[in-house]
Amino acid sequence: MVMMAASQNEGSSRNSAAAADTKAHSRILAVDYGRKRIGLALSDELCLTARPLATLVRVNRRKDMNRLREICREHQVKQVIVGQPLHMTGESSPLAEEAARFAARLGKEAGLPVELVDERLTTWEAKSIVSETGRGSRRGTAPIDDVAAAVFLKEYLESKRSQSNSVAGGGS
Repeated sequence: MVMMAASQNEGSSRNSAAAADTKAHSRILAVDYGRKRIGLALSDELCLTARPLATLVRVNRRKDMNRLREICREHQVKQVIVGQPLHMTGESSPLAEEAARFAARLGKEAGLPVELVDERLTTWEAKSIVSETGRGSRRGTAPIDDVAAAVFLKEYLESKRSQSNSVAGGGS
């Protein structure tokens, strides 16, 4: 009987480890699409936090996709979110439509699920964050596209957690 309990615990530990291992490699890459630059942010492995990763200067479609595929591979990304710059009214803009086409192409090229997310006011918030934290002086005149990507990734992660808690809590 003691052996059986130990065996069950080992099986339970293995299942927990397997579940943790699956979850441990579920990073999300956020892409702040722009015509000149692409801001990137990455979640941690448990999808709890977001951090700026890099700002890529656009070269051409093929090279940009190759670099993004390599980044996804290198960081074991399992999902990508692309910011959709909607008008304040929520209506689509020409850049939002361009970002949607880019997202579809990235999903196909990288073989990953890609979701569009509303990125209204993220650049404004990124500028505020950089100036409040004093990172602005260290960044000089560097673009803040990666910080903007981290802002909407953080909002996305919080939204997903809040949805999970609502479902788990019975949807109060």
